[in-house]
Parts: sequence; C-alpha cells; structure tokens
Amino acid sequence: MRLSNIVVLVLTAGAEAFSLVDVSEYGNDALIAIKRAIPALMARSGSSDGGGGSCPSVWKSVASSLQKLYLGSDGQCNDDARAAIRLAFHDCGTWDLSQGPTGGCDGSLVNTIGLTTSTNGVPDRELSRPENGFLTDISLKMISLQKTFPSVTMADLISFGAAVAIVTCPGGPQIQTFVGRKDSMNPAKPGGLPNVHADADSLFKLFEAKGFDAKGLAALLGAHSTSKGFGQTDIMKSGTPQDGTPGLWDVKYYQDTLTPPTGCVPFPSDTSLAAHPVVGKEFHGFIGRQSKWAGDFGSAMTKMTLLGVPGGANSLIDCTSAVPRGTNNKRDMRAAPINDRVR
Repeated sequence: MRLSNIVVLVLTAGAEAFSLVDVSEYGNDALIAIKRAIPALMARSGSSDGGGGSCPSVWKSVASSLQKLYLGSDGQCNDDARAAIRLAFHDCGTWDLSQGPTGGCDGSLVNTIGLTTSTNGVPDRELSRPENGFLTDISLKMISLQKTFPSVTMADLISFGAAVAIVTCPGGPQIQTFVGRKDSMNPAKPGGLPNVHADADSLFKLFEAKGFDAKGLAALLGAHSTSKGFGQTDIMKSGTPQDGTPGLWDVKYYQDTLTPPTGCVPFPSDTSLAAHPVVGKEFHGFIGRQSKWAGDFGSAMTKMTLLGVPGGANSLIDCTSAVPRGTNNKRDMRAAPINDRVR
C-alpha cells in the first residue's frame, strides 16, 4: 500500500493539543511509521506504564547528561554512544530462556568491576572477559554518572543509556524504554554472547534461546550501523567501522555488509548471517528500508532490555517520555558529508 501526501492526526489521551505527523516521507512503509510512533505517544499520555506510576523526573536529567556525553562536535553520535549501545547488549544478552527471571539486564556487567569474592581464587569480573573488551571506559563513566544520580540502578542506567545513545545518532528511533530493574552483583552466565567467528546456524540458535526469531535477530544486527571493531579479525584494525556512516543510524549497514566500501570491514558473523537461508531473507529485507528497520529494531531492542527481568514490562515503569525524540534521519543524513567514513 502506498500512502503519499498524507498527514495523520494523532490525538493523545488527556492532551490539550494534538500532533500532526507527516508520513509521506515513508512511502510504502507509512503504516510501519505510524506503528512505530504509537509506543512513544502512549508513554507521553501516561497510558502504557507497565508497573504503574509515572516516570521519575530524575530520568530527564539523566538523559540530558547522557546526550552531552554521546554527541560529537560534528552533530553525530560518538564512540561513547556506540560503546553504551554495546554495553546494553552485553549486559542483557548473556541471558537465555533456561535462566528464567534471573540474570540478563541486571547491571552485573558493570557492578562486578570491583568484585573480590570468587569460587576459584579469581573474581569473575565480567569486564575482564574477552568478549567485553573495550567496555571499561564507558562503564567507568556510567559509574560516575550513577554517583551523580544515586537513586537510579546501574541496570536501568545501562538500558536507558542505550536508548538515549540510539536517538543521539541521527536517524535513531525512540524505543520504548522502561525503568525499575534491580541490580545484581552475581556475574552473568558465561558463554551467552555471540562470537564474531561463529557460524550462522549456531548464532541463530543462540538468539532463538533468548526468544528472538530471524526477523528480530536481523534487526538487532543493524545496530552495527554505528559500530566500530577493535581488532576482532586480522584485517580489522581498532576503530574500523562496519558501514560507511558510523555516526548515523541508517540501513546502509545492510548493503555495506554485502559489498563493503573502502575502509569498512564487516564482522564475519554478520556476513555469515546475511547468507543464512532464514536470517538472510530478513537481513536482505532491510536494505533501503529505513522505517521498516526502525520499527522492527525498536521492538527487538525493547525486548532485549527486558531479558531476565522478573515480570517483564508489567513490573516496570515506562520512561519512554524521558528519552529525547530521534532526529529527522532524512534531513540529517542529507546534510552529512558524502565521504564521511570514520567518526
């Protein structure tokens, strides 16, 4: 269905004013754009709180501090932003269905930084694990921020921080964001994170064990639109991006994984999944379809930030309203330098 030159009138419950949303720019994906806007509108109307209650005002101040940390002088998201997104994946993504309401998004990735107890003489500090390399700097910044806002848990700060980082990247969607998680000092179960050298079948099974289907996995891979490697392969120098515009949240990643431009090196795991008979179909479906990916990524990322949380969203408070709105991707992407490669 093609919707063109259409303006959708959105009246939020209890609001004294209405919003006009021009969906013509989304073309064939206009309905996806409308669907994508609903969670944020509900959050602003106060009708979608999972555990009841309104979002604590402190989160507006947290968001402001995070945006200052994440925004580069060029108006694009910086290395702290991409590290914050990765931090949330690595805190939450260790979880699988066998763990039930334990582990997952509990802040243990950062909280165990000072762990002194152990069972074998060596404290299991998650940041010391090879898969969590280069996350210490952003973790220390999160610890410092938590001291400024002592009422927030590290578990919430990590997930909320990723949501703010995403919208700081031009084109990034405002995802539904919850707070109310409890912190844990128990190290996450080892072996739960994907390996960049793993084969596609094992990676797909790993994510299925976390509750994600092929579409969800392919959508989450798109976060590598803003990632940079740190030497995971022989030809990947530290700081090498996975697509040509790592400061922008766009679908260029999907095409660039298939045909990498000069200066970009995709992760071997991404290349394998792009060729997988099931995941690959979804992967190819995001090429050139920004709004489709934004909607599917938003759903998958919200699900990621709820892994292991007892009661899920129903036990938490919706703080989407505290997350800044994403920037206009088409305007900002047109304004970006054509030869922008590494930021």
